[in-house]
This record gives sequence, C-alpha cells and structure tokens, in this order.
Amino acid sequence: MTIKQTTLGGTAADVHVGRVAEGLMLMTWKANPVPDEQCFETIKTSIDNGCTFINSGEFYGINPPEANLELVARFIAKYPAYKDKFFLSVKGGLMNMAPDASEENLRRSITNINAKLGGKKLDLFEMARVDPKVPIETAIERLEKLRLEGLFGHIGISEASADTLRRASKVAKIAAIEIEISPWSWEEETKKVIAAAKELDVAVIGYSPLGRGFLTGTITSKDQLDDGDFRKHHERFQDENLKQNLKLADALKAFAEKKGLTPAQLCIAWVASLGPKVIPLPGSSHPKRLLENIAAADVVLTEEESAEIEKIIEANPVSGGRYSGHAAKLMWG
Repeated sequence: MTIKQTTLGGTAADVHVGRVAEGLMLMTWKANPVPDEQCFETIKTSIDNGCTFINSGEFYGINPPEANLELVARFIAKYPAYKDKFFLSVKGGLMNMAPDASEENLRRSITNINAKLGGKKLDLFEMARVDPKVPIETAIERLEKLRLEGLFGHIGISEASADTLRRASKVAKIAAIEIEISPWSWEEETKKVIAAAKELDVAVIGYSPLGRGFLTGTITSKDQLDDGDFRKHHERFQDENLKQNLKLADALKAFAEKKGLTPAQLCIAWVASLGPKVIPLPGSSHPKRLLENIAAADVVLTEEESAEIEKIIEANPVSGGRYSGHAAKLMWG
C-alpha cells in the first residue's frame, strides 16, 4: 500500500511525505539495540509503503551517542537504491545533552551528522531543544547561514512554543516544528503551536503519539519495563500516576475496539486529524507493527468521534509531568 501524502512547510513546501512518519530512536537508544536486519526490514517497509519522513537524532544511542546515525549509514550501504527515497530529519544541536545554539556548536553538530550518514543528504536539521541562553532569532540566523552554505536542506525546531515559532519564522522559513502530541499530551500550548503552524505554513511533527507506548494498552505496570528502559523512571509510569493514567488508556482502548481499530491506530489517526500538515511520528522496529501504525493514515474520524475522544481526554486527566528535572525546564522553549 501507499499511504496518504502531505507536504511540509517553509522551504520544504514542495516536499511530499507520508501522513504518518517513522521514528528510529528506540532502535538504538537502549541497552540492547535492535538487530540490524530487523531495523533494515522495518525501514524498507516504511519507505516502500510511502512512509518517507524518517526521524533520527545525533544523540539517539548509548554507546556511541551517534549509534542511530550509524544505523542509517549501514542501511544505506546495504541498500544504496534507497538513499534518495526518503526524507531524513535529524535532531541535534546539543552539547553534553544540553542545548547549545552557538554557531560553533551548530556547525559542529551538523558537520558530525553529515560525516556519520554515509553519503545520505541531511534533509532537515532540527534544533532538538531551544537554547535559553540564545535568542531564537540569533539561533535561526545561524542555522540559515549554515543552510545556505549547503550543509543541510531545511530548518526545523523541536519542543518550542507558538511564540518561539512565530519569532523564528520572521528570520527564516521553518519547514517543520516537532512537538509531543497524543491524548495524554494535549495541552493548551499544543493547540497554540498547531494553530500558529497552520497560519505560518509550517508542518507539525507529533512525536510520541502513543504516549511513549502507554496508550497501546499493553503496559499495566512499570515492572513490565526492562531495567534500562528510561520510562521506568518517568513520572507518568510511577505506581499512583500509572494507576490514574490507565483510566485514559482503558477508555481509549474501548473506543478503538468499537471502531474496529487498535488503540495505536486510534491515537495516530487522532493526531493526524488535527490538521492536514500535522504528521504523527510513532516509532516501531517491527515491520508488522509499522504497517499497523501507518494504516491509521487511512482512518477518518467523524466530528462526533473526535468530540468523543476530546471528552475521554477531559474525563481522564493525566497524572504526572511530561518530563521532570532539567528536561522539564526545556519544555516549550
């Protein structure tokens, strides 16, 4: 099958990608990375079915941090015919896992990404987080300079507010903004970003549309998670919070069953329904699960169904923060 397509925004307004994207993060950002052949088969399945927006990160690995980029390079080396068949977005711009929008670090990051990719073009460079020490206007000026040098194709930002997006867009054209969107991450600022992006013709990439896997309905206790799984320490997966959050997961599962969908498909379809350029970004390392996810691109929710999902979200408030500690301070930069 070939899933429905849409376009990105800004300088990438003529770039067509699938209505559902594919995230590679959890193929490598774990104690025991997924075997190459399984990853390769999943990536091939994604591209072959029109799911051509592929998302990676400079730091999506434990040892080394660039393990995800190296995975992409190995995929291209084994399947060179696929090199130009997908649009690659990479998050970077961190130094010691903290945002650093100095020109020196942005150039270092982009150069490092390009060096690791094995000849694949870096289509979209996303600042992984907004640097609170640098005005967004200055950061975007620096990125535009590097873009015009031919180091990458288009500018993206991640985990940014609507106001930040507006300010950034006055300096250069932004192709995409990546924010967390799911029934358990549906905040007022989320709605403002989607509205601003529509006005500015910027695509919205919705990461974690399945609530870090929780909304699939398969996790009922943090004890099910491996010791190295970062979710084991996440606020929303702690005992009392998880107990409350199961109410949302269970309600969504019941609604999905009535519509003949999996909970994952319902959540992905709901995110996609939020706008023609709102692109859900789930991640899977299994071809079968990936096909299940991208089939959600063909799901149409009626106004009544969307309203019912809104009621479910309102009736089952999420317990626990999206992030904690230092990471929480960088939300909505």
